[in-house]
Amino acid sequence: MTMQKKYIPKQPPLELWLGSLLTGSMMLLVLCSPWLFPDGGESMNLAARLTPPFTSWSHVLGTDPLGRDVLARVIVGGRVSLLVGIVSVIGAASVGTMIGLIAGYYRGFWEMFLMRCVDVQLALPFILIAITFISILGGGLANIIFFMVISQWVQYARLVRGLVMSLRDREFIQAAHALGARDSLIIRRHLLPNLIGPVIVLTTLNVANNILLESSLTFLGIGVDPMTPSWGGMLADGRTYLQTAWWVSVYPGLAIMLCVLGLNLLGDWLRDKLDPTS
Repeated sequence: MTMQKKYIPKQPPLELWLGSLLTGSMMLLVLCSPWLFPDGGESMNLAARLTPPFTSWSHVLGTDPLGRDVLARVIVGGRVSLLVGIVSVIGAASVGTMIGLIAGYYRGFWEMFLMRCVDVQLALPFILIAITFISILGGGLANIIFFMVISQWVQYARLVRGLVMSLRDREFIQAAHALGARDSLIIRRHLLPNLIGPVIVLTTLNVANNILLESSLTFLGIGVDPMTPSWGGMLADGRTYLQTAWWVSVYPGLAIMLCVLGLNLLGDWLRDKLDPTS
């Protein structure tokens, strides 16, 4: 008599549940910040300036040099970082995917012209171009997002071009051509579904990267308006108080680390999940 094997459900991987927990918690707090902190973290109380963390129920994570609540500013500041990361990646992915499709599918002059533009842009140092661009056009949220879009579309263009070149000579594409399908139909129904997986993985990883870039530019003083709460701005404000009031810089830095870690874990899980060879 054979023994029947008991079915054991497969447990979700660590990357999935930990990445979802970190990213989901951060996004939930940021979305609820208008109700949690209606003042936007701007209320000042000079009598309570530089209050240490966990010494007052009204300021659990302490206060900054102007008496503003650190917890409120960390959560409200996440709106800027997440907005820059998500919107800039969506814009760069849309532009890069379209250009990569044109270059990889039509080849010829368009491929040579577009890929040479990609090569030129990749040869330019990012931080130097960022300083020049923002010095000319000024800082601000819109300019930061616009700069990240025009500086990062090349990654998606190169990825999509390589994938399209490997797919355009496959049998199902040739069969669609033989049946008289138009190029727009082939791109929409046959190429895009096979590109979406790698593009999603790169998008997830680039959101985390753009959060770090926005924080770095704001820390250097060329990012968003210093009056707008942001993680990079809080790091810049607290760097002179590291020895006397470490919490002003440590907690926004911890928020950046946890948010980026969660997004990277989700990106790693998506890469393994969407890899056709796994």
